[in-house]
Amino acid sequence: MIPTPEQTLGPFFLPRFVDADANDLTQLEGRRARGEPIEIHGVVTEEGGAPLENLIVEIWQADAAGIFRHPLDPRHREADPDFLGWGRAATDREGRYLFRTIRPGAPAGRAPHINLMLMYSGLMRILKTALFFEDGPGNDADPVLRCVPPERRGLLVARREAPGRYRFDIRLRGEGETPFFDD
Repeated sequence: MIPTPEQTLGPFFLPRFVDADANDLTQLEGRRARGEPIEIHGVVTEEGGAPLENLIVEIWQADAAGIFRHPLDPRHREADPDFLGWGRAATDREGRYLFRTIRPGAPAGRAPHINLMLMYSGLMRILKTALFFEDGPGNDADPVLRCVPPERRGLLVARREAPGRYRFDIRLRGEGETPFFDD
């Protein structure tokens, strides 16, 4: 038998696939999360620089103390009860996305980071990557970032534009392609 590719994602995502305020992780049911509020924004492009509209970006991150709100985190019972740690945004016509969140702390053995998943019509699989901070402590020793060739590590680093504001552009293919990870 000849193997066949995975089923593609899509064929499209309805606008309601992303709830209003799903990109704001700074509060949960009206309560404010602990930690420094930050904004992360960027543009998602394909090869050649064309923006991708209605691409879904999901993020998953630790709270300000570096604790994931998940049972596999040994400290999950200590997680900020007002911080879910998960959000979703869709890109606009110019490929732009935006998240309001809190600056994550460093999980055990890792640098502060945010995990990203991208879903788009026609993709054969969900794309997974990570965002690190240019002023983040521990980047040099982070085991995931060290898996990326040194000349490409900068593609996983969000640039600080102003206090509390970071830019992280994502390129799906071609020159300057964002490094993506398998499970």
